[in-house]
Amino acid sequence: MNRTQIKRSKILKMALMGSDALDSRTDSFFMKSAKIALVVTLYWFISITMVFLNKYLLDSPDLNLDAPLFVTFFQCLVSVLLCGLMGVLARWCPGVVDFPSVRFDPKISRGVLPLSLVFIGMITFNNLCLKHVGVAFYNVGRSLTTVFNVVMSYVIIKQTTSFRALLCCAVLIGGFWLGVDQEGAEGSLSWVGVMYGVLASMCVSLNAIFTKKVMPVVDGSIWKLTYYNNINACILFIPLIAIFGEFSKLFQFDKLDHFHFWGMMTLGGVFGFAIGYVTGLQIKVTSPLTHNVSGTAKACAQTVLAVVYYDHIKSVLWWTSNLMVLGGSFAYTWVKGLEMKKTQEQPQAKGTSAKNDSGV
Repeated sequence: MNRTQIKRSKILKMALMGSDALDSRTDSFFMKSAKIALVVTLYWFISITMVFLNKYLLDSPDLNLDAPLFVTFFQCLVSVLLCGLMGVLARWCPGVVDFPSVRFDPKISRGVLPLSLVFIGMITFNNLCLKHVGVAFYNVGRSLTTVFNVVMSYVIIKQTTSFRALLCCAVLIGGFWLGVDQEGAEGSLSWVGVMYGVLASMCVSLNAIFTKKVMPVVDGSIWKLTYYNNINACILFIPLIAIFGEFSKLFQFDKLDHFHFWGMMTLGGVFGFAIGYVTGLQIKVTSPLTHNVSGTAKACAQTVLAVVYYDHIKSVLWWTSNLMVLGGSFAYTWVKGLEMKKTQEQPQAKGTSAKNDSGV
């Protein structure tokens, strides 16, 4: 068979089968793209809504409830109940709901305790920061997480950071200080809120490091970790609520018997549980790098929405500080992504070189 006959047979095969194959590939690409878009949209919706909802619970003049520890405790309690419910549904509907069996084990709870202490600090300082600063400034107030990641990685595990990544951190720090300066110039700065934001950033960084250490205790299951983390948090929050006098504030709270209050509190807990699920889902359908980029873009959208919703007027320098924070975060993610890709390619290059040297 000559080349002309081969070409004709290929053309005939493409004519008979190529259209269906092309349609199948197009449908597959469309469905995959639609799934990614849906998951990213869901992540944005839940994350942004949760911030606005927590701001309402923590600092709304309609509620006038000064009990941030109790609000955080109740959200942890809802997460524990939802983990138990999901575990039951997984046993009843194994083909529909995929969730690990969660039964309390004191030994596992003790193993997770070091992480739980950091977890309590993270969620408490996050909520305290949100209570004292506006939603528009919230992203800048907690923008030092990446910087603390670099510092803690070096201090705890002696991991060094490239010069380009350090430059990105410098941009982040510059954006943070410019944002603080501009909030002060507008008369809306809360130094207490800034302090809580810095502490929240540090705890977020420590939480990531401790999570890696504790994961073997829960057999690598993020949902078991969520379950035990929130159980430990519920237990530890009770004495803290008593120490800071929030029980007396609750007894004096005039909306304690209102359905609206408990409905909003429960909704906040549901969204707090859901953000863990959609975060893992977004990473699964995209990648950790894309998740970080999506989170940076979400923070930008959240800031714009807050400015519009609360009818704020911000200066050019204020917006510049936000752009520096967002740009520094995106650049750091991009730089680390390139470094990880280069690290993964090096063993392959060495393997290929060895094969060439051996003549295979």
